[in-house]
Amino acid sequence: MTMEGLTHQDKTFEKIVYQNKSVKNREFEACTFRNCDFSGSDFSQTRFTDCTFTGCNLAMLKLHRATLSNVVFRECKLTGINFSECEDVLFTVRFEGSMLDYASFVNRKMSKTHFTHTSLKGVDFSGANLSSAMFDNTDLDRAVFNYTNLTTADLSTAFNFEIDPELNTIKKAKFSQYGLQGLLVKYNLHVV
Repeated sequence: MTMEGLTHQDKTFEKIVYQNKSVKNREFEACTFRNCDFSGSDFSQTRFTDCTFTGCNLAMLKLHRATLSNVVFRECKLTGINFSECEDVLFTVRFEGSMLDYASFVNRKMSKTHFTHTSLKGVDFSGANLSSAMFDNTDLDRAVFNYTNLTTADLSTAFNFEIDPELNTIKKAKFSQYGLQGLLVKYNLHVV
């Protein structure tokens, strides 16, 4: 299957290798991507609607002014992607078993987003709206929460996080008793 056309609907792309290529101004609707390698490519101003990526390498993908509407990423490598550059309108994504280390979601509105069995090491969530988000068994080591809205978010199975309750909105957020230490780091307390 080739990606040369401008519009693609209900297509499956398997084992496509498009590293460091420019694939701008395309439209993908209800498409499936399996085991593709788009690392370092530029998908700026491209629209993805109702698409699923499974087992893909998308590291350092450029998404300037791209639209991600109802897009699911399963077992994908998404390291270093700046999701902050995506269009705000219709931004809805879901991550399952993926690696998003060092990605950026600065000022991104993404309430109800699900992160399941996902690595979020060093991810920047500064200014993001993550209200009602689900962090199911996620590694948040060195993730940045700065003026982040985590109202009613579920972090009860998340781990390795440090969240300052004075700088972030955490009203009615769920944490396990083991995760409480991540809220107290600033105070240099030792919970035993």
